[in-house]
Amino acid sequence: MSLTEIEILDPICIAEVAPLSVYVHFPWCVSKCPYCDFNSHAVRGAIPDREYVDALEKDLEIQLQSAPTGVSARTVSSIFLGGGTPSLFSPKSIEKVINILRANLSIAPDAEITMEANPATIERGSFIEYATAGINRVSLGAQSFSLSALKSLGRVHIPEDTYRAAEELHRAGIGNFNLDLMYGLPGQDVLSALKDVELALELSPAQISHYHLTMEPGTVFAAKPPAGLPDEGITDELLQACQMLLSERGFAQYEVSAYARAGQASRHNQIYWTYGDYLGLGAGAHGKLCGAGRDATDTGSPTLGIWRSQRPREPRRYQRDAHQPPTWSPVPLTERPFEFMLNALRLVGGVPTELFAMRTGLTWPSQVSRIQELLAAGYLRADSMVVGRLQPSSRGLRFLNEMLLPFIP
Repeated sequence: MSLTEIEILDPICIAEVAPLSVYVHFPWCVSKCPYCDFNSHAVRGAIPDREYVDALEKDLEIQLQSAPTGVSARTVSSIFLGGGTPSLFSPKSIEKVINILRANLSIAPDAEITMEANPATIERGSFIEYATAGINRVSLGAQSFSLSALKSLGRVHIPEDTYRAAEELHRAGIGNFNLDLMYGLPGQDVLSALKDVELALELSPAQISHYHLTMEPGTVFAAKPPAGLPDEGITDELLQACQMLLSERGFAQYEVSAYARAGQASRHNQIYWTYGDYLGLGAGAHGKLCGAGRDATDTGSPTLGIWRSQRPREPRRYQRDAHQPPTWSPVPLTERPFEFMLNALRLVGGVPTELFAMRTGLTWPSQVSRIQELLAAGYLRADSMVVGRLQPSSRGLRFLNEMLLPFIP
């Protein structure tokens, strides 16, 4: 499809080819990690399985009724159960959630259905039971294989829990699983960072997510950082060493923090990074949809509408108000370039330049001056631009925030 064809493409047609996914948030954890800024809450008593699943069903029903553009006729290619810790919910509850989605949406037969899990919180059921419920991919929060590092991070599991969970995943036939690892940990050097990666590789995951420990605003660590954090020079050195090891073992970096075996990159993540659409269900969940509509800043001419939604963050309030429709806020034309680039420029391989028009409803020529600025700064690969791809350079991937500055409205 050429750029000229995209510029005159009907907004409804654009929405039909945009990928659609569903994110379902489960807000409870055994305890709140001191580095975590997600909407998660420490468990106080029993998990309200039935009440929360009922709220999710009401949430989906009202969102389908109130959505500013059609969703029911579109095919869902991925479902992600995140948190919090979804594995605190029983397999029967997880199965009910998946069945609710199947009853109300068109789910692709080969849809990727991921559940996040903490290695120490699988006591509600085995991975075999979760697989029977419909889960075909798991993201396991290992973070490290060092007991002292796990203690410093406030994790409730020990390395043996991760080994046991990985073994059970293989036994359940869920070979498509991700292991989360962190680097830049207190007292960590290159050798200990490489050891974490080596031990992770021994468990034969399909993907490894390798995140830098950051002091996010509002977290315990932001107010009181742990002692012994490596400086920037050491952090850069250990990151490069780990990237080299992962590459040697057949794990290609496809996103700033994600490495996967060939053909096993997370489908759900790629929908996010290519500015696709998703319904957000659950406490604090966000959603994003595109379709035929009129932009709030437009003069009234038809354009591609993009809307965002958010559900109440506090679990009890969410359960009380799940039957209330969310507010669908239009994304103004002026904010779309930043939103698109914030996602697309995380991808190591980049995206076709024509995708910008398809996902934002704006023309590619409108961004030329900004793109030239990034090329001059060395943030983009000039050779990729020649063949029509928007691809960050190694410098751009390292300085992602700086690369995005020209697109801030």
